[in-house]
Formats: sequence, structure tokens, C-alpha cells
Amino acid sequence: MLSKAGLCSRAVAAGWIRAGRVKVDGRVVLDPENRILPERAAVTVDGRRISAAQRSYWAFHKPRGYVTTRSDPAGRPTIYDLLEDLGEWVIAVGRLDLDTSGLLLLTNDTQFADAVASPESHVPKTYRVTAKPRLPEAALERLRRGVELADGPTRPATVRRIADRGPSTVFEIAITEGRNRQVRRMVREVGAKVARLERRSIGPVELGDLAATAVRRLSPAEVRALSAKR
Repeated sequence: MLSKAGLCSRAVAAGWIRAGRVKVDGRVVLDPENRILPERAAVTVDGRRISAAQRSYWAFHKPRGYVTTRSDPAGRPTIYDLLEDLGEWVIAVGRLDLDTSGLLLLTNDTQFADAVASPESHVPKTYRVTAKPRLPEAALERLRRGVELADGPTRPATVRRIADRGPSTVFEIAITEGRNRQVRRMVREVGAKVARLERRSIGPVELGDLAATAVRRLSPAEVRALSAKR
């Protein structure tokens, strides 16, 4: 209930409960799995009555050099260092690795986040890739058909060559999965290496000219279109 109210993650909520900070109808509850009817129960954290937060949905331009976890054991900077002025608790919808930049969705709606990130929703994520050495058309066609990775074959992808520049090929690829470092592994499978990777869109939401580290609210139409994929 605390997570769905947009207050925190499930893990943080469980920690609050086990620490005795949460009461239901005036009684301390120590079991995070205790079942309640949210519409009937009076839930407080540190004495403050909890109600569902207003749902919020953001587009964020993640720069390179930041991880998307809330804290990092290696001490690397995280995107949440850049979001301190947002003024509300949010989670990232999926992840971008340290060296990947581009569009990241943020929300306090955990069900929305899980649905959009799920491969079962088939929401296309489009990336702009700079790969070295140049890729022949046969390599791009392999990416379109799907390649065999260690964790299984990839789904067919939409691939468009943009340009060949010096020793590199720049192309766009749209995938409907979200495996760990998937695009980098796909490119390596066809004999090249990613030199630069930027996510340009998630479903109908475009990065556009949003500056690095900047955020903007998603429009109601964008939220509806993403929700329709659920």
C-alpha cells in the first residue's frame, strides 16, 4: 500500500514496517505482508496519516557517467544526485547503464513502471548507436532478424542506417525487450563495438531537444499511450 501510494519502494516500505514506524488503525504492524483494505484502514508512518500521492510521470535526459540505482556500492554518481530538486520520490522505469545517455522515464506509480518496463508490454525503445568498425548491410540485417545471445535469441528489431562516418556506422535500433546491456551485446554479436549509445524514445515519448540532466512532465496523451500498452 505504501509503495502503491507513491511514497517509497517496496523494500523501503518493508524497512519502515519492521522498524515499527507504521501503524494501522492505531496499532503497530511489524509484518510487511500483513493484508489490509487501504480504502478502510488508517495507515500512519511516524504518526503522519498516509494517503495516495498524486501520480506523476516525467521524462529525464540521463547523461553519461551516472548509474540508475539509488545508491552504488562503488561510489559512482547516481541519477538521484541530479534529481534532488524534483521534490518527490520517484523511481526509474527500467535502467540505462553508466555509459549510456538519453531518455529515462521517472514516476511514483510503481505499477505503471513495472508494466512499461516489462518485455510483455512490447513497448519499443529506440536507441541511436555509433558502432566501430563500419557495419555492412548484412550485419544490420542480422540485428533486424534477431541474434543469439547467451540468455537466448533476441526479438526482431527495427534498424535504420543513418550514416557511415569515418570508421564508424551510426544507426537507430528499436527493441521491445530490456535485457541487461542488450544493444551493446547485440552489436558485439555482429562483430562490432558500441562507441556511443543514446536512447531516443520509449514508445510515444521522444527525447527531442530535452537538455542533459533536464526533466519535463509527460503529457496526459503520452501517459495514456504508454498505459494502453499495459
